[in-house]
Amino acid sequence: MDRTDTRPPEPDALTARPRAWARPALAALLLATGLLYLWGLGASGWANSYYAAAAQAGSQSWTALFYGSSDAANSITVDKTPASLWLMALSVRLFGLNSWALLVPQALCGVATVALLYATVRRWYGPAAGLIAGAVLALTPVATLMFRFNNPDALLVLLLVAAAYATVRALETASTRWLALAGALVGFGFLTKMLQAFLVLPVFAAVYLVAAPTTLGRRIRQLLLAGLAVVVAAGWWVAVVELMPVSARPYIGGSQSNSVLELTLGYNGLGRITGNEVGSVGGGGGPGGGGPFSGQTGLLRMFEDRVGGQISWLLPAALILLVAGLVLAGRAARTDRARAGLLLWGGWLLVTGGIFSYMSGIFHEYYTVALAPAVAALVGIGATLLWRARANAPGWRRLAATLTLAGTVAVTAGWSATLLGRTPDWYPWLRTAVLVGGLFAALALALAHRLSRRLVVVPVLALAGAAALAGPAAYAAQTAATPHTGAIPTAGPETRGGFGPGGGGRFGGPGDGGRLAGRPGTDGRTGTDGGTGVPGFPGGQPGFPGGNGQPGAPGSTGQSGTGQPGTGDGDGSASGQQNGGPATGFPGAPGMTGGDRGDLGGLLDAREPSAELKALLERDSASYTWIAATVGANNASGYQLATGEPVMAVGGFNGSDPSPTLEQFQRYVTESRIHWFVGGGGFRGTNGGSSASSEIAAWVAENFTAQTVDGVTVYDLSTGKEG
Repeated sequence: MDRTDTRPPEPDALTARPRAWARPALAALLLATGLLYLWGLGASGWANSYYAAAAQAGSQSWTALFYGSSDAANSITVDKTPASLWLMALSVRLFGLNSWALLVPQALCGVATVALLYATVRRWYGPAAGLIAGAVLALTPVATLMFRFNNPDALLVLLLVAAAYATVRALETASTRWLALAGALVGFGFLTKMLQAFLVLPVFAAVYLVAAPTTLGRRIRQLLLAGLAVVVAAGWWVAVVELMPVSARPYIGGSQSNSVLELTLGYNGLGRITGNEVGSVGGGGGPGGGGPFSGQTGLLRMFEDRVGGQISWLLPAALILLVAGLVLAGRAARTDRARAGLLLWGGWLLVTGGIFSYMSGIFHEYYTVALAPAVAALVGIGATLLWRARANAPGWRRLAATLTLAGTVAVTAGWSATLLGRTPDWYPWLRTAVLVGGLFAALALALAHRLSRRLVVVPVLALAGAAALAGPAAYAAQTAATPHTGAIPTAGPETRGGFGPGGGGRFGGPGDGGRLAGRPGTDGRTGTDGGTGVPGFPGGQPGFPGGNGQPGAPGSTGQSGTGQPGTGDGDGSASGQQNGGPATGFPGAPGMTGGDRGDLGGLLDAREPSAELKALLERDSASYTWIAATVGANNASGYQLATGEPVMAVGGFNGSDPSPTLEQFQRYVTESRIHWFVGGGGFRGTNGGSSASSEIAAWVAENFTAQTVDGVTVYDLSTGKEG
């Protein structure tokens, strides 16, 4: 170990005798976190049915598990790398297909992340800092959401925090092994959620290059080896997929050319930043964002109505404490650990937060869970450093530390009150309690030098902590108590900006099966229908299905009725008139009206088939490779999860992937490999994507007889296999 670099002193009651209280406190924190993340977990059902169906497929087929296929017959993969599916599929293999088998791995990832963050922060700043960081992370609303949900983000955050721990260990002794491990963990993060994992790489590399206690030449060589570890850990799976003949593996979902590299650099890579995401249903498409799945970009994006309640409760505090901590570090030695830790977590926050703020492509509120560890670590580190400076720093530095600490508490209370004000009818007393308690605690801290030590350490600090965490804790508890389903979940109660519980975000709500919840519009939007429509978008862009629906594909019934602004007719035709003009619907699938099924069940969540439809699909299932095919992976997932049999997702998630082509589909029908075609679901050929699914839908409608089962149009493909 570098003997010229010592850990920060631990002079007062907050950090003294750690063995006497730190371990019981940590055990209590992890137990509470486990209860928060596990209690009532099964209420969310399949949660994100898209990934649930892929986990089911992986539990039935090792090939599907390896590639992350959406069905056990391996027609197409999900549009992400498959590491998070490996956890779920193995759990389903062990415990059977049920909600707990799918979601418990994510909850355990959350508990492990809190423990790892504690261990990382504690090494250099003491147990008090670690406990504060762990508690802040556990109670961040978006963290509570995603550690109870089966999106890839839970595993991604765990891997990135583990990489930060390995980087901290490498910095202590200039260890090549620990640094290589950090690189490998980030590389495995790529196998979880592709390029998002790499956002922390430049930060980790820069901090090591600056602060590692060894020569510059050795630091550079070590970083090159760590880079090699990243490439190996991330690249082995990509190499296998790319080298495998396309006939021997499933189609790569989310790509237009059946390529992982295209998916990595396009739809799930640079396209998320530029908005140029071929085959997607929406993105920014230019400066300022503005797509239905993007929102407005800008410096304050993390604080706006839709995002603020997810992550920003302690974000102002983290930024203030980052600056204060760097000032306290002053002109410390290059290898100073206190400053290195601030640079590591501060760089994570600023780089990732900056990209999230300005990316013009698809952006969902739950992405911000990647910021939660950095915010939590900076709060724990900064608060501890300022408290120590308040007790030990000389002269004006002591007064400055005291006033900064007090000001941070006041700012946090004020911002929490602002966020709570966005849900004025949800426990309105909480806003007043947080504001009054926080301001009183801030005043007491500012006058700390005039008060007794015991009075400051116990009641005032307890009050300050309660005021800072009451808002996010309340949101986290509400999130844990609310079932969440669909593709775009959000944490906390419904706010004025339009996001709400359950199915979440701009689309969906609890118990609605993925339907688009109708709520008043803002920022140029005129609202939605009474519960199944879609809001208009800022700037008068076209709406989603509804309004004046365009003619459907062959076999559909054409145009739906016209919805009025802010009203609903309850039949799925969304009101979406904006800036004086009606919103335009996308084409309907066979057997659907152009604006019909405005709930977008086939895009954002699964539809639960009726018992009659389920029995029909299961009829003679052993004779077919796929018991059914339908446009859109979420549409397919509902039928697959209900029957336990493979269902082909024509066109992948959005219905815009060229898988299968019309010729391939016709061959499958001729070979009697597909029994039924189910109408509805997906957006076909959007944003430059393939029109293959529309061609397939049209061909089916022209050549097979439609029948309706409980309101769903189906076609028996076995009757026309000769043609």
